[in-house]
Amino acid sequence: MNIINLKFKVLLPTFITIMLCCSIISCKQNYNEATKKENAEVILKDYGPEPLVLDIEDYTEANNNFRTALWTGTNLQLTLMSIPVGGEIGLELHSDIDQFIRIEEGKGKVLMGDSKESLTFNAIAEDDYAIIIPAGKWHNLINIGDKPLKLYSIYSPVEHPHNTIHKTFEESEAAHH
Repeated sequence: MNIINLKFKVLLPTFITIMLCCSIISCKQNYNEATKKENAEVILKDYGPEPLVLDIEDYTEANNNFRTALWTGTNLQLTLMSIPVGGEIGLELHSDIDQFIRIEEGKGKVLMGDSKESLTFNAIAEDDYAIIIPAGKWHNLINIGDKPLKLYSIYSPVEHPHNTIHKTFEESEAAHH
């Protein structure tokens, strides 16, 4: 057997395996992209209290309102927020509500404390960070990035009325006071 036949005999199965793997990966990527496109329609409304499954990242990034209630149940609420560059959630206190925030896009400065005059907890949070705010803590989140801060927030129990949409910070403040 000559060297060319030997190399062909050894390399052919490896080549076929590599080609099959590439084909499978390509098919999977195409399937995932096609599936995502089929399910890509984002409708921002309050879906609660009905069961819901969605791509939270797509919904969070699509939201351009300061606050949009996406799901309101009896004991839990999911809202989406878009904080403009230099903007903030606003210093607030939820005496009986625990809050979870996850940043999908952007960068923010987190402030928390036992009183509004003493915000002793300071941290920076950005893409993929979670922020946990215990009931009874004063808190604020300030956008210190160069693009809108896109996040979702989970309140337990519910904080805002069903179907809440605040297009701006000012609209939110007016609704709270």
